Amino acid sequence: MDKKARLVILISGNGSNLQAILDACEVGRLPARVLAVFSDRGQAYGLQRAEQRQIPTIIIPPTPNRAFYDADLAGQVAVFEPDWVVLAGWMRLLTMNFLSHFPNRVINLHPALPGQFPGVNAIERAFEAYRRGEISQTGVMVHLVPDEGVDDGPLLASQTVLILPSDTLETLTARVHQVEYKLLVETLRGVVTGQIKPESL
Repeated sequence: MDKKARLVILISGNGSNLQAILDACEVGRLPARVLAVFSDRGQAYGLQRAEQRQIPTIIIPPTPNRAFYDADLAGQVAVFEPDWVVLAGWMRLLTMNFLSHFPNRVINLHPALPGQFPGVNAIERAFEAYRRGEISQTGVMVHLVPDEGVDDGPLLASQTVLILPSDTLETLTARVHQVEYKLLVETLRGVVTGQIKPESL
C-alpha cells in the first residue's frame, strides 16, 4: 500500500504508546502518519511528544455533559478526516455521540487479556489477583470500540504476559508496557495494510 493511513491519536497522559506509533511511522515500519493528537488533559506529557514532531495538538478539557463533550470531540477529530482513531491511553469512556461518527474505525489498547480487568488500573488489579493465587498471567489486547462497552469490543490482537514470582508491581508494569508498544504498532500495521480486516470480525 503506497498511501499512508491517516491516524488521529487520543491520549490522557504520558503518551509512551503514542511515542511508539510516532517512531514506527518515522522509520516506515508503520505505513501511516499521525495527523493530530487530542487530549482531555492539558498537562499530558504526550502532547510534548507530538509537538516535538510538529504534529498538531488539541486539548479539550472535560465537561459535565458527556454527550455534548463527545459530539464536540467527534466534530474536531473529523476535521482531520482520519482513517483510524486510536485510543492510546485515553482515559474517558466514549459514548455513541463520538463513536457513531467513526464506525469500526476506533481502536483501543488495554493492558489486560480479553474479558479480564476492564476499566482502570488493570495491571494493578491483575497483580493483586496473582498474589491471591487466582491467575498466573495477564496480557495486552488491541480491540475495536464499536459501542459504549468497556474494553470488550471485537478483538484485533492480544498477547499474554507471564507474572513471575519475583515480580513487583513496578517490574510487571514495565513488562506489560513493553508488550503494549510492540503489539499496538504491529496491530495497527496489520489493520492499515489490510492484513487484519476489522469489518470481517
